[in-house]
Amino acid sequence: MSVAVGTGARSLRRPAGRRSASFAIPLLVAALLATAIVALTVGAAGIPLSRLPAALGFISNTTADAMTTRDQLVLWSIRIPRIAATAMVGGLLAAAGAIMQGLFRNPLADPALVGVSSGGALAAASAIVFTDSRFGEALRFLQTELLPLAAFAGSLATTAILYGISSRSGRTSIAIFLLAGVAITAIANAGIGLLVFIADDRQLRDITFWMLGSMSGATWAKAAVLAPVLVVGLAACAFIARGLDLLVLGEADAFHGGVDVERLKRISIVMVSAMTGVAVSISGVIGFVGIVVPHLLRLVIGPAHRLLLPASVLLGAILMVGADTLARTIVAPAEMPIGILTAAVGAPVFLGILLRQRGLAAL
Repeated sequence: MSVAVGTGARSLRRPAGRRSASFAIPLLVAALLATAIVALTVGAAGIPLSRLPAALGFISNTTADAMTTRDQLVLWSIRIPRIAATAMVGGLLAAAGAIMQGLFRNPLADPALVGVSSGGALAAASAIVFTDSRFGEALRFLQTELLPLAAFAGSLATTAILYGISSRSGRTSIAIFLLAGVAITAIANAGIGLLVFIADDRQLRDITFWMLGSMSGATWAKAAVLAPVLVVGLAACAFIARGLDLLVLGEADAFHGGVDVERLKRISIVMVSAMTGVAVSISGVIGFVGIVVPHLLRLVIGPAHRLLLPASVLLGAILMVGADTLARTIVAPAEMPIGILTAAVGAPVFLGILLRQRGLAAL
């Protein structure tokens, strides 16, 4: 912990980070637009760049043919809502990771540590098994709608339990919150294991695919659920950015700097839980986005949360849209779960972070 604090304190004075930061947001916005354009054009129904403006309605096509009609149907019914939802999921997961790393003053902190993802996964797996059993047969036709609702409810319930355990007399213990999250994660994983044991082949396939993460079910309705959470989250990020910067120096120094530390903890915990919960409810369990994105940005633009938090949203969106595009094309016409790709990229980066921290500790 002391290594992370010392590293953060030194990097706060790094002038190169401040110079890079002035270009970070415009570059990330441009990269996100480029990634989205690529995602629009590739897929099982490819759309060349030359046909993209007409399909999007940017130019009038007086001789609209069946191909243009098909392109418009693919874009506006399937591809655009999927890209929008995927970008928002990536932004929410990355922002939640940046907040948690600032809260714990450790670049290795991750939203999955608090058990929110596991709580949502347990609720989703329960919904899959229940609606496919004879007891939930009457609700089977609602399984598609119940799955994200169950995941979100499970995430919120986990948050309420964790907050109740870690709070006493108006004070929140971050250490207890983290340890309780580890315990609840173990309990949730045991419950998921039990459901996997009793599930039949079809239920097992559904649970496994959801646990690996996928954006195949993204719709305009799901994107509409994500949008207000992202907007509110970005507004709240601007409110807590200064407090997280001062918290790097320790709770006592942050308090003397005018930060209401307990209030900052409560707001940050609720934000992390809400962002992670709503993302998991749409995409399933997707790992490593919340830990890798903020750490990579911190190396480039420094640890100042005023820029780190919005930059994390943008880079998280880029990473997720790129990974989703690859997931739906690499084994076409089938689709690879996106969690496999994020783990394949994120795990080596995570190991690199650990090795870097070991090298700093030896200095």
